[in-house]
Amino acid sequence: MRRTSSAPVPLPPPAALTAAVSDPADLEREAALARLFELQYASMLRLAVLLGADDPENVVAEAFYQIYRKWRRLRDTRAAEAYLRSTVCNLTRMRIRHLQVARRHEEKPRDELVASAESTALLHDDQRVLIDALQQLPARQREALVLRHWLGLKESEIAAAMGISCGSVKTHTARGIAALTQAMEARR
Repeated sequence: MRRTSSAPVPLPPPAALTAAVSDPADLEREAALARLFELQYASMLRLAVLLGADDPENVVAEAFYQIYRKWRRLRDTRAAEAYLRSTVCNLTRMRIRHLQVARRHEEKPRDELVASAESTALLHDDQRVLIDALQQLPARQREALVLRHWLGLKESEIAAAMGISCGSVKTHTARGIAALTQAMEARR
């Protein structure tokens, strides 16, 4: 017998979905991620902006999505903030590389980039000169300086976030400070 009505027939919810919602582990994960988001979203957004992401909101959203997917595999959930910070750094680095490649193959001259409303709100006029000088640094030097002086991380934490040795962190930081000092003095 055929149905003549064009209204869709409601289907019962799949058993897997109803079980997942009532699973205490999933509820705990959801609550922990919600707390992490509330505490770290603004900080991670600023980090992405300072590292030079052209779309910091998307970078941070992707970082939270990745930590959501891998939550059960985290050895220590207290390390979620460090994992999130490392993910933001890696995603920003990947997006910058992707944009560099895309711009090399671009046929039209690129228009001047427009900063997002969030980026503009985060930067005060007196910081613009410093941020411009920071953006001129090589990516690794910029990352090391932002993680060290903006977030106040230790060398070992920076090394873990960037995936390099502590000695490399020291080198990138020292070279970045020297280049930043030189650039700031040249603008005066």
